Amino acid sequence: MSPAAPAAPRADRPVKRSLTLSGHRTSVTLEDAFWHRFRRLAAAAGTSVNGLAARIDAARAPEVPLASAIRVFVLEAVDPPEGADQPRVASTGKVSSRK
Repeated sequence: MSPAAPAAPRADRPVKRSLTLSGHRTSVTLEDAFWHRFRRLAAAAGTSVNGLAARIDAARAPEVPLASAIRVFVLEAVDPPEGADQPRVASTGKVSSRK
């Protein structure tokens, strides 16, 4: 009997990745599905993951964790809130200040 292969990481398990925001290293833990969509949103906005994360970081309230702000950003991009008349990331890549 051969030894069992190591289990692949679960897709729903959060993954920690390092980011650089305004010259400072930080880490953010998100589920892989959020990372995947976040990378696609950054590319669509013509910026890097670090650049988009820095914009979200600058726009979030101090009491909101960065990981939560990124998750909400991704969710609103996929399923805009009722009455939203513009995408959260404009073609310039700027984060809107809509509340």
